[in-house]
Amino acid sequence: MYQSFCSRIAAAFGFSGQKCSACSRAIVDASLYDRFVAALVERTAGLRVGDPADPSVQVGPVINARAQEKILDYIEVARGEGRLVAGGSAVAHPGYFIEPTIVADVAPGARVAQEEIFGPVLAVIRADGFSEALEIANETEFGLTGAVYTRDPAQIARAEDEFFVGNLYINRKCTGALVGVHPFGGFNMSGTDSKAGGPDYLLQFMQAQAIAVRHPL
Repeated sequence: MYQSFCSRIAAAFGFSGQKCSACSRAIVDASLYDRFVAALVERTAGLRVGDPADPSVQVGPVINARAQEKILDYIEVARGEGRLVAGGSAVAHPGYFIEPTIVADVAPGARVAQEEIFGPVLAVIRADGFSEALEIANETEFGLTGAVYTRDPAQIARAEDEFFVGNLYINRKCTGALVGVHPFGGFNMSGTDSKAGGPDYLLQFMQAQAIAVRHPL
């Protein structure tokens, strides 16, 4: 579990959540949900927000004032859709900083679980077993990346067959694909699955021409 929530923190709050593959939802089995949330909050409390040029800082700013305002508006929505357990405010620092924010007890269909916030906000959702977790994971219009943590080979096999994302990670965080090594692209509203870094992607730089010729009789 320690590896799981540490990876979730890195995926959710690295680059202040401003990555297309950032972890925006943690779907957690009910049997360890309360322990997971407590450990997640404790670990997140140790993150330092500030100038990313400082090596002791883990969370930098969001890109501009408009982004900061939008993210803070989502956090207000989150207060009504779940239980705010960490963060939730702007940081008094020159620039556009927001505390790493965790919202627990979020319903799968809530706005903060379905819309792309693109900021340091993580929604935590309770699932009654692995089957329900997969259902919740797939009940979204997006499908770029997903990660599954389990020691059960059967669950890994199910995730490989049923988790509808373009890039699936098993027992590792959902960010950090290496360009030229790990082809990258998503499903649904996250793309057409033409994966950057893969040989088929070269076709995106070409134009297909259809030619019809009628030969004289």
